[in-house]
Amino acid sequence: MPIPYTRAQIRLHWLVFILIALQYVLHEPMSEAWDVIEDGGSVAFDPLVFVHVAGGMLILLLVVLRIGLRLRVGAPPLPAEEPAAMKMLAHVTHLGLYVLMIGMPVSGAVAWFGGAEAAAEAHEVMRAILLALVALHVVGALYHQFVLKTNLMNRMRTPGRAG
Repeated sequence: MPIPYTRAQIRLHWLVFILIALQYVLHEPMSEAWDVIEDGGSVAFDPLVFVHVAGGMLILLLVVLRIGLRLRVGAPPLPAEEPAAMKMLAHVTHLGLYVLMIGMPVSGAVAWFGGAEAAAEAHEVMRAILLALVALHVVGALYHQFVLKTNLMNRMRTPGRAG
């Protein structure tokens, strides 16, 4: 029997998802503040900008915890009947998501605290790629659930063990 995700893994997955969604919602105030700074101005305290910056740092922390937990307790394997190409796509997508969930907060912090234009530009590029990978991740989960009928989505809803 394959190992299920733990309660902690499931909670971290959904918490990070919610925080990432919030980051997209708060993009505009952050972008406007960055434009002011680029034009040589200074930005007064804005709670929406603060939440975006703090949210990015929280995502980084939680993703590091997710990776540590995954290394310690593992993850369920993909369905055995899944074609090799789909398994490879799933692995590449997950790897890309993890890389971006680390790279975006780091590039955002370097841009915001260090004033690095290149980091800000990289952050914007990663923003588009992350959105595409999240969409691919969701489509893949829905395809498994409703077309292949593997009940794959249940793994992120029902913990199999404490932790």
